[in-house]
Amino acid sequence: MEPTKVGALALVGSGEYLPIMEPVEGALLNQGILRGKENSFVQIPTAAGRESTDRLAYWRQIGLDQAERLNTRQIFLPIYRREDAFNPEFAAQIDGAGLIYLSGGDPGYLARTLLGTPAWEAIERNWRSGTSLAGCSAGAMAMGSDVPNFRKMKEAGEPGLGLISHIRTIPHYNKFFGWIPDGAAKLMLQAPEGTIIIGIDEGTALVTGLEPENSFEDRTWKVHGVGGVHILRGAPTHRYQEGDRVSL
Repeated sequence: MEPTKVGALALVGSGEYLPIMEPVEGALLNQGILRGKENSFVQIPTAAGRESTDRLAYWRQIGLDQAERLNTRQIFLPIYRREDAFNPEFAAQIDGAGLIYLSGGDPGYLARTLLGTPAWEAIERNWRSGTSLAGCSAGAMAMGSDVPNFRKMKEAGEPGLGLISHIRTIPHYNKFFGWIPDGAAKLMLQAPEGTIIIGIDEGTALVTGLEPENSFEDRTWKVHGVGGVHILRGAPTHRYQEGDRVSL
């Protein structure tokens, strides 16, 4: 049987580009390189596109710091608005990367900005040909088929990026329910039929495709990091930790 060409995929609770996530981000990058991709690390800060200039500069700097620790080339793409996602120069820079990373901010804004654009087409095409893809916090939330809409407070959210249509992710899980109102917390646990709701703690990632025994096609994942991954609804509830294998 030929090895899969689909790249590794990571859902990260928090900590993108920080030293705590260096081991898993390095493993994702190396997996992309092993699949014939370049030693380059694409940062896409779209979810933070409406934040301040200083905040966007912060994301760029910590990404550069991580790239230096990983001995790789940083490619920071300033895709802050939907029109930016149609820039052919940005889409071209995504091609061939070892790792593509969607960082934190607003998950609904991230999905609305990227869906149906050349930038998203390049991200998905490269992932399906071996590039590793990671989403942290908002980036992880947007990977599903829907993103909870706290304003409308309905069970079905707005459209997500749809790579993992059966999973809804709650990032920062070990702190999340202390930050948001009770009504929003209840909404997060009310997903469309067939959806598995998972919580991922800070400093923790749920990853598929790094080892032969864990593959996207088989819906098998592995926990990496200091916290836990919690199955909350749609499958037997359980808490998994570093090294545990998870079937979703």
